[in-house]
Amino acid sequence: MAKTSSSPLNLLLLLSPLSFLLSVAQSPIPAHYDGFLYGGASPWEASVLVEAFMDPMCPDSRDSWPSLKQAFQHYSPFVSLIVHPFPLPYHDNSYLTCRALHIANMLNGSTTFPLLEFFFDHQKKWSNSATQYMSKQSIINDITKHASLVIGNSSISAFQSGFADSRTDKAARVSFRYGCSRGVAGTPYFFVNGFLLPGGGSALDYKQWRKIIDPLLTRAKGQIESTII
Repeated sequence: MAKTSSSPLNLLLLLSPLSFLLSVAQSPIPAHYDGFLYGGASPWEASVLVEAFMDPMCPDSRDSWPSLKQAFQHYSPFVSLIVHPFPLPYHDNSYLTCRALHIANMLNGSTTFPLLEFFFDHQKKWSNSATQYMSKQSIINDITKHASLVIGNSSISAFQSGFADSRTDKAARVSFRYGCSRGVAGTPYFFVNGFLLPGGGSALDYKQWRKIIDPLLTRAKGQIESTII
C-alpha cells in the first residue's frame, strides 16, 4: 500500500470540503424559495422551468431579457420563469439595485419586473463612473427618487425605509449566496429544469430559446400521451 503524504497542501484539500459543508449547515434556511416569479404561474405545474440569474447593472443581463421574455410569452403557460437577482461585485451599485428589487417585491409584487426593466433601461445613471463621487446614501436617495416613476409616489417613503429594513438586506444576501451555491459566476446564467445551459454570462436570442424549449415540450407531450395510452 502506498504511503500517504501528510503535507499541509494535502491536509487543506481534505479539510476544504468539510469546511464548505459546515458553512452550508450554519446558513439559515430561507422561509421561501429565492427569486421572483414572472407571470404568476406555479413553477412546479408547468412542463419547463427556466431560472435566470441576472444583475440589474449588467449589460449582458439587460440584452438577454427581451428575448427571454418573448420566449416566455410564446410558450406560456407551459413554461415558468424565475429570475434570481445576482449582484456582481465589479458593478458598484448592483447590490443596491438587487436590494431595491426585493423592496419592491415586498411592497407590491406587480412592480418588481417593471423596476428591473427600469434599471436595465437606465444602467448608465448608476454605473461605476456616474456614481464614483456619490455617497451610498446619495445613491439610495437617487434610486428611490427615480423608482417613484415605477412604484408610484405614494410608496416612496416605504420604499426608502426598505433600505433600513434588515429583511431586505437578508433577502439580497440570500439571493447572492443561493447563486453561489448553484455555481453562478457571472450574469446572465440560465438553468432549464435545474440544469445549467452552456455559455454562462452570454445573452441568448429568441431562436436559441426556441431550439432549447421546443424539444422539451415535445418530449413532455409524448410522455403524457404514452401514459394515457
